[in-house]
Order: sequence, then structure tokens, then C-alpha cells
Amino acid sequence: MTSYGDEATVRGILTGTGDTWAVVGLSNNTSRAAYGVARVLQKYGKRIVPVHPKAETVLGEQGYASLAEIPFPVDVVDVFVNSALAGEVADQAVAAGAKAVWFQLGVVDEAAYGRTRTAGLAMVMDKCPAIEIPLLG
Repeated sequence: MTSYGDEATVRGILTGTGDTWAVVGLSNNTSRAAYGVARVLQKYGKRIVPVHPKAETVLGEQGYASLAEIPFPVDVVDVFVNSALAGEVADQAVAAGAKAVWFQLGVVDEAAYGRTRTAGLAMVMDKCPAIEIPLLG
């Protein structure tokens, strides 16, 4: 199986890329994976920015309907949408000036991975930061 994010890239994004994470697909639905992962990221000192069509305030943070509407720089775009939509989000992350893109477990788009890396961003696919960040110790 191909790995889309070696340990050094994972560690780099989690420790060195910056602490503002846009979480695409995050809403107040506490049963969704995005909610639990965002809570873990907060616990580790990350500022989460909910991105969802509802633009809800989630976990105390103002939400936005799209990446383009966020009025401040975002370091990492964490993508909780299905693979068919993820490539468009990765392109939006590049356009928004993010430093890295993270596709969650089960989200894979090889073409988007190539475009995002070519644009100079770090990228991880098919991994979960909430699983990886406690392993950094």
C-alpha cells in the first residue's frame, strides 16, 4: 500500500507547520469523526476553524461556510469530506495560502495529492491527526 505521508511529514505538519487548523466538514454533530478530532486538536493547542456550509460556531470557534471566507491565515486544512469532493477542497487550500493539507482516514485523491505537493504544500492522506499527535510524545 502506498503511503501518503511519511512519519517526517506527519511530524512536521503536527509540530512545525503552525497551529491554525481549518477543519472542513466540522459541524456541531458530536457523533461525527470531525468533531472528535477537532476536540483532540484543541487539546493539543491547535486553534480549530470550522468550515461547513452551515458556518456554525463549534467548540467555541466561529465557523465559516468556505475556506475562502476565513479572514485570517490558516496553516493546515484538515479535510473531512468524501474523496470525490476532497480534491476541490485541496485546491481551495492552495488558493487560500495554507501550508499543508491533511486528508482524513479513508480520504484519498492521488491527483489532488500531486497537485498540492507540486504547489509546494506538505500533504498527508488517509491518516488521522488525532491518532498521530499523541504518538509524537
